[in-house]
Amino acid sequence: MELKRVVVTGLGAVTPIGNNVPETWEAALAGKSGAAPITLFDASKHKTQFACEVKNFDPLPCFDNNKKEARKFDRYAQFAVAAATEAVKDANFDMDTLDKNRVGVIFASGIGGISTFEEEVGAYYSSSAEERTPRFNPFFIPKMIGDIAAGQISMMFGFRGPNFGTVSACASSTNAICCAFDTIRLGKANAIVTGGSEAAITAAGVGGFNSMRALSTRNDDPQSASRPFSASRDGFVMGEGSGCLVLEELEHALKRGAKIYAEVVGTAGSGDAHHITAPHPEGLGAKLVMEAALKDAELKPEDIDYINVHGTSTHAGDIAEIKGVKEVFGDAAYKLNISSTKSMTGHMLGATGAVEALFCVLTVANDIIPPTINHADDDVDPELDPKLNYTFNKAQKREVRAALSNTFGFGGHNSTVIVKKFAK
Repeated sequence: MELKRVVVTGLGAVTPIGNNVPETWEAALAGKSGAAPITLFDASKHKTQFACEVKNFDPLPCFDNNKKEARKFDRYAQFAVAAATEAVKDANFDMDTLDKNRVGVIFASGIGGISTFEEEVGAYYSSSAEERTPRFNPFFIPKMIGDIAAGQISMMFGFRGPNFGTVSACASSTNAICCAFDTIRLGKANAIVTGGSEAAITAAGVGGFNSMRALSTRNDDPQSASRPFSASRDGFVMGEGSGCLVLEELEHALKRGAKIYAEVVGTAGSGDAHHITAPHPEGLGAKLVMEAALKDAELKPEDIDYINVHGTSTHAGDIAEIKGVKEVFGDAAYKLNISSTKSMTGHMLGATGAVEALFCVLTVANDIIPPTINHADDDVDPELDPKLNYTFNKAQKREVRAALSNTFGFGGHNSTVIVKKFAK
């Protein structure tokens, strides 16, 4: 069976540094931090009191300014619909002639509607046991579940192809892209709207990660708290938002004259089989997934010019991933640009892979690499190779033939996507 080629024809984003793709990309190239004190809840008693929140977000335009309809969606699903709306518009489908039975939606969330869960369960337990009655909002379950973003996007546009969500913690949206890629290249759909969304900056979300000592507690300087590869890093910064890509079968895209950003050429997954939260200390899972993705793409290590690393700003995670990069790329590692855009967006959990894949697409399309910000020359981690190019603090222009995006999640889930410049 001859596999179909898959290209990217639409992009959408809602992030802590921009409420659409142009704003997000411009801010990323400028090295803008999205971190600030938390406003979504009273975090004064939390160890961490800051995060990378989405700012000035108005969901109403996606719902024809119908407040009642918008309230049926958890914040994470509102982000998803907004990003998907931008991506579908960007893809410029002729909705009157499009075969919607051949267009699917595969959309991820690592946690789903945690704010809805907190609100409903909190209200139930706020009264004494004797006074409690199980009176829940009828939209409680539909708002909370992690697959509902995929379902809502499908219903909004009438896309009746493959429709589901993926859950693999922070690797969730990268796995969604992997599934979308395989679905199209196997001929099971003409196009897939894919990506992920997350909105877990809540009392339970921040408190839970605090209890694991996973979050930075740099409350006096939140903007520079996410500092991947720096010796003084003390944990990741929570982010939220959504990223969306329209993947399309090449001939289908060419036939309708679609704008093509880049070609998706390889994906892969692996498992650390090591620990529920910590990566394999030698980067074994990272090594395996990158090797498998390169094989799938039929590319050699020296064909890759840029890696958007998982790079969460945790001590163990950054070191393990760089070990994996050096194992896979060997001498070619020193010709790469590496950067962690989480230094700007924070860690968007189940949405992070989609946003970072989107950055890779734009990097390939524009030959410019977003930086890893918040690094000082006197703050070098002695456990990391100083000869690698981490793209510190400033965007760098260079030809980018192909880019690789890594995403890793609790449970040892590893996922990688490779995109390259499109050529007929």
